[in-house]
Amino acid sequence: MIIDKGDKMALVTKSGQTVHVRLEVNPKARRLILRLDERKREAVAVAPSKRKIGEAAEFARDRLDWIAEHLQALPDHIVLQEGTVFKLRGEDCRISLEGSGRMARLIEGEPHILCVPGLAETTGRRAERYLKKAAKDDLSGAVIRYCDILGVEARRVTVKDTRSRWGSCTSDGRLAFSWRLIMAPPEVLEYVAAHECAHLLEMNHSPAFWAHVTTCRPSWKRERSWLRKHGRDLHAVQAA
Repeated sequence: MIIDKGDKMALVTKSGQTVHVRLEVNPKARRLILRLDERKREAVAVAPSKRKIGEAAEFARDRLDWIAEHLQALPDHIVLQEGTVFKLRGEDCRISLEGSGRMARLIEGEPHILCVPGLAETTGRRAERYLKKAAKDDLSGAVIRYCDILGVEARRVTVKDTRSRWGSCTSDGRLAFSWRLIMAPPEVLEYVAAHECAHLLEMNHSPAFWAHVTTCRPSWKRERSWLRKHGRDLHAVQAA
């Protein structure tokens, strides 16, 4: 059974599972693309033009079992609210509304306690704001260190909620990172920072590029492997 509704459609598997597919047009795409939007827990079928949107829909239908299998494998969402335990720099951290004032603060312990006093309905947004600032601070410090090692200079460091990549580097020296790296072990965040700093010298993934990464992080393969294995867990954390 297929239910079409605007730029979305719902496909029902033989077992009765409903799979939502979003249809998009991206002129930069050279071919039909099928990917997962882990945050919305739906598939995205991308066509290079409006003329091929029907082909993108059929492309998704033909791969319905693959979509269903991968959506079922996604980790459960973790909502940032009172009592939630999530990872902060790789260690358990629990959210508490206790405390005075309006500023979030971290109490280190086992587990750490992130105090975000205020209205319960805004807990997620305030906790996320704290994590974004912490990520910006940690990443900025790492970028300074690795730029110094490589003899380069970053023009700007920003944090975003990117889905397809953990970091990026523009040709004019602007670096951007996913704020979710603050939940990973510190060495993983350090690897991503070193990776993007290396791009300031090599805008590719050539042997020369990886040599620069190795200069900064000799253990980068292990750190990259962790991110590939656990990255979905970081994306499962939501403000609401």
